[in-house]
Amino acid sequence: MATFLYKLGRLAFRRRHFVALIWVALLTLAGVGAASAPTAASSSFSIPGTEAQKAFDLLDERVPEASADGASARVVFKAPDGEKVTDPANKAEVQKTVAALKSGSDEVASAADPFRAKTVSKDGSTAYSSVSYKVTSMELADESRDALEKTTDDARESGLTVEVGGDALQAMPETGATEIIGIAVAAVVLVITFGSLVAAGLPLLTALIGVGIGVSSITALANALDLGTTTSTLAMMIGLAVGIDYALFIVSRYRGELADGRDREEAAGRAVGTAGSAVVFAGLTVVIALVGLAVVNIPMLTKMGFAAAGTVVIAVLIALTLIPALLGYAGKKVKPIGEKSKLLGGRKKQPAEGAQPKPNLGTRWASFVVRRPLTVLLVGIIGLGAAALPVSSLELGLPDDGAQPTSTTQRKAYDLVSDGFGPGFNGPLMTVADLKGAGDPKAAAQQITKKISGLDDVLTVAPPMIDKAGDTAIISVVPSSKPSGTETEGLVHSIRDAGGEIKSDTGAEVMVTGTTAMNIDVSQKLNDALLPYLALVVGLAFLLLIVVFRSILVPLKAALGFLLSVLAALGAVVAVFQWGWLGSLFGVEQTGPIMSMMPIFMVGVVFGLAMDYEVFLVTRMREAYVHGERPGEAIVTGFRHGARVVSAAAVIMIAVFAGFIGSSEQMVKMIGFGLAIAVFFDAFIVRMALVPAVLALLGRKAWWLPRWLDRALPNVDVEGEGLRDVADKAADGDRELARV
Repeated sequence: MATFLYKLGRLAFRRRHFVALIWVALLTLAGVGAASAPTAASSSFSIPGTEAQKAFDLLDERVPEASADGASARVVFKAPDGEKVTDPANKAEVQKTVAALKSGSDEVASAADPFRAKTVSKDGSTAYSSVSYKVTSMELADESRDALEKTTDDARESGLTVEVGGDALQAMPETGATEIIGIAVAAVVLVITFGSLVAAGLPLLTALIGVGIGVSSITALANALDLGTTTSTLAMMIGLAVGIDYALFIVSRYRGELADGRDREEAAGRAVGTAGSAVVFAGLTVVIALVGLAVVNIPMLTKMGFAAAGTVVIAVLIALTLIPALLGYAGKKVKPIGEKSKLLGGRKKQPAEGAQPKPNLGTRWASFVVRRPLTVLLVGIIGLGAAALPVSSLELGLPDDGAQPTSTTQRKAYDLVSDGFGPGFNGPLMTVADLKGAGDPKAAAQQITKKISGLDDVLTVAPPMIDKAGDTAIISVVPSSKPSGTETEGLVHSIRDAGGEIKSDTGAEVMVTGTTAMNIDVSQKLNDALLPYLALVVGLAFLLLIVVFRSILVPLKAALGFLLSVLAALGAVVAVFQWGWLGSLFGVEQTGPIMSMMPIFMVGVVFGLAMDYEVFLVTRMREAYVHGERPGEAIVTGFRHGARVVSAAAVIMIAVFAGFIGSSEQMVKMIGFGLAIAVFFDAFIVRMALVPAVLALLGRKAWWLPRWLDRALPNVDVEGEGLRDVADKAADGDRELARV
């Protein structure tokens, strides 16, 4: 592989005009496709195989007018102090607002009058109107949201307190500013690392081109493939981070080859042949982790994984072709390692001839670890183990309006309903009864209602609503506890458990659905998929790393180190977002269960990125070892060449993810914090401390591989051993020409 990539790098350097033209054409094509593509309806959200989804599908088939999976809004009215919403003036204003809600948009299916629906609190201070829409919250038009906001704003002018809950106002958070922060930090880190504005600009430019092609392609295909806005957000986040990192490694190796005295074309070829091999395998591990999300069998998550994986593939191809082409354009403006541009201080003072260069920080640290491997290993494991302890208290769930910042109208509506009616009214359970198998449908519906009323944690049960055909009933159940509470989850399971007895008695099938039940089912599905997903991703990557490192113990150590860093990161997430430790520092206004998608999401994304650092750092050690250095010397050599660059890559990645902590959305904030802290733990503790410590303890055993397996494995030559033969042939050719 190294020889092929070496030739590819030299070809891209020589044919830079052609290579640059291809990538500009692809960017233009993707941009035109995105601009001319029809506006995509937001991705539909379905969870195949769950009871909640089965109930939704049944209602869509038999009672389509119910819009069971449609968006909903709960408009809450509270009278001024000393007044009631039932007072004539206030009642008239509420009814006027309800009428405006009905006529405000063609997508509104119904808007209930609180006085007819009896949704007025006992003290008369609060009332709410349930508004349902014909489309899901993801498909709701902006005009419908605007009409909802305008109607409620008008109602506030009468003196009533009016707030809106539900998912109708839910919109994807803007992330443009946070991406800019990440890019700005990346630019500063790159300038410090390379000492040159041109060299620093190349990874940024190529990463933006890669993300531009990836996101534009997603936008162009969004309508045809039913891709949502979250798909492009994840692709942008991952594509930007790995795009900068991969280009950073190629440019850094290029500068190192220049410092060894090679001409620029040869340096570009060798940089792509060596660092490029690491980029290919690092990219493969990220792709495996993202594509593996298909195991969960949630279509939206699968599409997000495939789209992000496509962006990573583009980042790898750009690093292998466009970077050497741009290095050809840059010429002498990209300096060898040890030199800076005139703008940033000019040439560094070079050591006198024969003198040893001063050891850098990476060399000094690696030397210390090699001398004290056991101490470093124990301190690192104990530290990460302590950070992982909160995982034992992990509670998973999906956030509801109660997790929103207190300044939002959704949170205010949630609190008004809790105070006026009880927390369970914020998440009523929709119980669907399939009465086709019942001998007496009406009697069966009444029996179901009576059975549910007798369960624990039930506050109220509404009379069953039976459709015209008489084969389907909808029963609204209000729990005593809040939607995200464990008691409510227990009630959902109790109703489902009672379904077996009800079916044997009446012939009717009972299912629980609605937002709360859907959240519970999603959480369960994600939990069930975590171990198979982990086994698939880690297993495939383990096999891939055996091929890369030609070792059993190095890939095993890489996988165990990753698991330790993910557990520590999850522990930090629990401490901040569930327990509230340092919550004010990160803007956490409301503690609660951790988003159920968090563990599997972190495993997927962090595993891929962690293997990046493993591949880039350890391949350089393996290269030194293969070329004759002792194991301890190889570790120090790997750090001398790679520690600075891996540190810079990690800081860039942390900056990109940490930018999302400033989001107003709790879910986005949690993802940003979790990924940033995971990269910190993995890069600076696992890869920079535990990896060299373990390798130092293992010595030559680290690179042991059974002979039969060595013969069976393909030789991918990540170390660039084959490049020596290429160099020798080139030298022979030069000597032959000289004799002629």
